[in-house]
Formats: sequence, structure tokens, C-alpha cells
Amino acid sequence: MKTQLITILLTLCFTVVIGQRIQPDIIETNEGPITIQPILHSALVLQWNDVTIYVDPYGGADAFKGIDAPDLILITDIHGDHTNLETLKGLNTTNTTFIVPDAVAGMLRKDYEKQIVIIKNGGMSVQNEIFINALPMYNLPEETTSKHPRGRGNGYFINMAGKAIYISGDTEDIKEMRDLHGIDIAFVCMNLPYTMDINQAADAVLDFKPKIVYPYHYRGKPDMSDIAAFKKLVNAKNKKIDVRLRNWYPN
Repeated sequence: MKTQLITILLTLCFTVVIGQRIQPDIIETNEGPITIQPILHSALVLQWNDVTIYVDPYGGADAFKGIDAPDLILITDIHGDHTNLETLKGLNTTNTTFIVPDAVAGMLRKDYEKQIVIIKNGGMSVQNEIFINALPMYNLPEETTSKHPRGRGNGYFINMAGKAIYISGDTEDIKEMRDLHGIDIAFVCMNLPYTMDINQAADAVLDFKPKIVYPYHYRGKPDMSDIAAFKKLVNAKNKKIDVRLRNWYPN
């Protein structure tokens, strides 16, 4: 009887966690579908061809219940909403390769030394037939007191299934973002005072013209950024850009 009760309680907890998670988006490609699963704030999961990629896993391991264990984990920066050791230690990372900047590697070596691949801004790695390029992410103006100085963290360009995917990391509307081209899917941050406001983000998106853009990482201090207003700013000048508003804060 006790065993049955525990099983029922675990099932209910699992259902609650999954119930809070929004439905994933499916992007069809000639090489099979890409699944995009928002998790929380900066955290998301990409899946394609039996490869599962976690980006900035955060929010506790329970937020990832029901999702395949990661083959790759990409981490953008050292802050706790990107490098979250508590979440990482709760995940099954036995067969995981970590793609990280050097500053993050220093935080992970104790537990994941043999699994780390370091790439700096401008560097690249190929994993599981997926091309990964590290891009700059930083605050403007560039100052020594900046929360995100150039070179410490990575944004990422990922080429999978013939689709070009951009993950901004914590950045403002830097030249390297504006100069991107041919991006199919972009995840763009917008939260003051840490990154940029919706006007900067919209202006940058209008410059590099991704086919699909997800505003993410939009919890600021003290308020959430107005992502609906961001969508209006973008589509007022370019209706072809598919701005997808998703709930990155399900709790």
C-alpha cells in the first residue's frame, strides 16, 4: 500500500512539472524536425536526429523531467542563471559534452573535467554533426565595470539540419549581432539593467532579419520586458519576421 502511494505521488509530481511546461515548437527541415522546448529564462532544449542540446540549464533538474538526457550542454556565461551547478548536478550528464567559454570551464572542472570543450569568441567545434561557433556577447558601452565584458561569455551560432540558429546570451545590440545574416531561428535577450531594452532588441533584429525570433531572457529588475511591444516594434517595419512569444516563466 505504501509503495503504491509513493508511486501515485511521484506520478502526480511528474504531471505537475510537465503540465507547467509549454508545448514545444517543431521546425520542419529536409533533414528531420527540430524540436524547440523553452524551459525557464535563458534555458532551452533543442532536439534533432536523436541529439539533445541543453542551453544554459537552469531552474532545477525537475524542469527537465521527461526530456532526454543531454548529449551537449552549451553554457553562455558565469552567472547563476546560466551556469547553475545545482541544476547540472541533478541532471544525467554521464554522456554529455559541455561547450563553454574559459571562464565557465573554471567553474566546472572539479566535476566535469574530461567532458569540457572550451571555445572562445570566434572559435568553433563540431559535435554530433552539428556546427557550433562562439560569438561575442557584451554590454555597451564597454566599461571595466560592465556586467558582461567582451570575451568572457559566448553567444552561439549553431548549424543543425541545415538551419542557422543564433543564441544571443547576455548582450546588447552589438555590431556582431547586427552583422549576422541568413539566420533561420534567433533567441534574443531583453532585460534591463542586465542586457538591453526592447527598442534596442527590435532595432537589432530588424538589422539582421532572422526568419523566426524568440524573445527570451526577458525577466528584468524589477519588471518583465514587454515582449508584446517588442513584437509590434519588429512587425511594424518587417511583417516577414515571425516573432514567437512564448512563456519562459511558467511558474
